[in-house]
Amino acid sequence: MMNANYGSLPTTNIKTASATSHSSQSDALLKEQTDKFEAFFLKQILDIATDTEEQDPLFPKDAGDKIYRSMYNDTMSSALSGGLGISQMLFNYLKEGR
Repeated sequence: MMNANYGSLPTTNIKTASATSHSSQSDALLKEQTDKFEAFFLKQILDIATDTEEQDPLFPKDAGDKIYRSMYNDTMSSALSGGLGISQMLFNYLKEGR
């Protein structure tokens, strides 16, 4: 018959690994949300900056110019998000508050 000593198993390592995994997953979700916020913030700025009544060579006046401009601003804000530092600053602030 085998003598099993379950009291000496390193359960703290399992708990620590689980907590670290949960923490890194939580950090990844928080970073994703802060990147999305930065993209939203940039889109608002781009919408204001490109909202002009003048003739725009990139978006000539036609039936779908507002749709094209909005799609362009969506793409630009997604491409620029995470690079201005707003996302990282917000991530650090929210992470400290946990």
